Amino acid sequence: MTYFTKAVALSATLAASLAWAEPSLAQDKILRVGINAPEIKTLDPHRASSTAEKGPMSWVFNGLVRFPPGSASPQDLEPDLAESWTTSEDGTEWVFTLKQDVKFHGDWGALTAEDVVYSLERAKDPERSSFAAAYAAFETIEAVDDHTVRIVLAHPVPGFLGLVSNYHGGNIVSKAAAEQEGEDFGKQPVGTGPFAFERYDTQQQVVFVAHDGYFRGAPKIDEIDYRLIQADASRELAFASGELDLIYGKREQRWIDRWAREETAKVDVFWPAEYRTLHLNTTMEPLTDKRVREAMARAINVDEIVAFVGEDVGPKGCSVVPSGYLGEDCSAWSYSYDPEAAKALLAEAGFETGVTIKAVVSSNNAQLPIMEVIQAQLTKVGITLDMQVVDHPTYHEMIRDDLSGATFYGAARFPIADTYLTEFYHSDAIVGKPTAITNFSHCDVADDAINTAKTEGDADAQLAAWSEAQQLIHEQICSVPLFNLRQVWLRSAKLDYGYDLEGEMNLAPRITEMTELTE
Repeated sequence: MTYFTKAVALSATLAASLAWAEPSLAQDKILRVGINAPEIKTLDPHRASSTAEKGPMSWVFNGLVRFPPGSASPQDLEPDLAESWTTSEDGTEWVFTLKQDVKFHGDWGALTAEDVVYSLERAKDPERSSFAAAYAAFETIEAVDDHTVRIVLAHPVPGFLGLVSNYHGGNIVSKAAAEQEGEDFGKQPVGTGPFAFERYDTQQQVVFVAHDGYFRGAPKIDEIDYRLIQADASRELAFASGELDLIYGKREQRWIDRWAREETAKVDVFWPAEYRTLHLNTTMEPLTDKRVREAMARAINVDEIVAFVGEDVGPKGCSVVPSGYLGEDCSAWSYSYDPEAAKALLAEAGFETGVTIKAVVSSNNAQLPIMEVIQAQLTKVGITLDMQVVDHPTYHEMIRDDLSGATFYGAARFPIADTYLTEFYHSDAIVGKPTAITNFSHCDVADDAINTAKTEGDADAQLAAWSEAQQLIHEQICSVPLFNLRQVWLRSAKLDYGYDLEGEMNLAPRITEMTELTE
């Protein structure tokens, strides 16, 4: 992993145009953050899946283990709520000993093993968790005593510690608070992290306050104002005026280069990347014809897209599994850019005069410009991409209702092949099913290989199964892999994270007890 950071100062033009703005209130120890989102639908860690929702998860919650601040590498996992753990020789039994000085926010009391059991049972329940499929092998979860938890697996699980880390379903909630709030827990979340939920001003901001009883020490920041500002220009102007200290950036090389000419702020470009993929609905005409799907794959010039985005921000992918994930196999992908071959395939399929593909597209700045490039590329071979452009929340609703033929989707997951293959290419994850996750293509050709890898104890055999799965998915042309889109944030030079930011699984800089605003 690499870390990219550049020092920047506010441009004279922006500064002049904003002379009317109020000065920064950094001295109040209030951190003001601007995120690209119209609303927050949930702050339930077992449901939060959008970029805007995931960021605060690392501020509010902890896992049994954690990615250290600034890291997204599984090799770096360290104790969090657990002070130690043991595992059986075959990897099917894990015993965690909890720290004894951990308190939930507010008046919800101390952490016990029952909270951990409840949280992990909740994580594996498809009725209460968006990540349940990842926990299917959790056979029993029990409290041995108040500070000891035993987990028994049906079989060894690749990257098990990632499932009990401070990421997605691994986040630990207050049992008492979650049971009291029920379906409203996402509006009143209670965790053990350095910051506690205070209030949500609908479609304006979420306010978090310091958890003075945090077991690692009281935060240096008193309050986080997490402001919902969808327009890029509005976030930039607010940042330039000193109204914001940290903003979600525009993930384009030209945007980064523009800010790189400045001095009093810093651009952070970090891992993990959200893997941009065009999923092709194999059950929707005319994409039911494999030749049409291959024509699309050969008509898309990924190198041109990467040049548009910028290599620093969006390096090219080579497989349906994201770059750098354990199990990625670059030998499987064989469809190179070939517009003449695309035209021939369409003619062979009976579409000599062209064909139309429907696509639901988000107006989000990280998606629409790329889809416009793809649309122009497809037009050159006779494929009309009929784009229905909607706001981002509507986009998520419509693609999960299976209304899109071509679905452009970006996601970061725990960096092993199993996670990505299970969520995007296993038949259990097909949208519309009770077990649905994000299989927008209705791909089902690799189930056996994916399942084999899950239970395979031999590392080489596991890699072979993952390789087979990728090959089958490529041959079926369930999707067109595009590029890895890294995270881009812009911060005031006065904001010191308290660590070096190389990666953050929750896609936003982690605000910890060490973070501070300097003079």
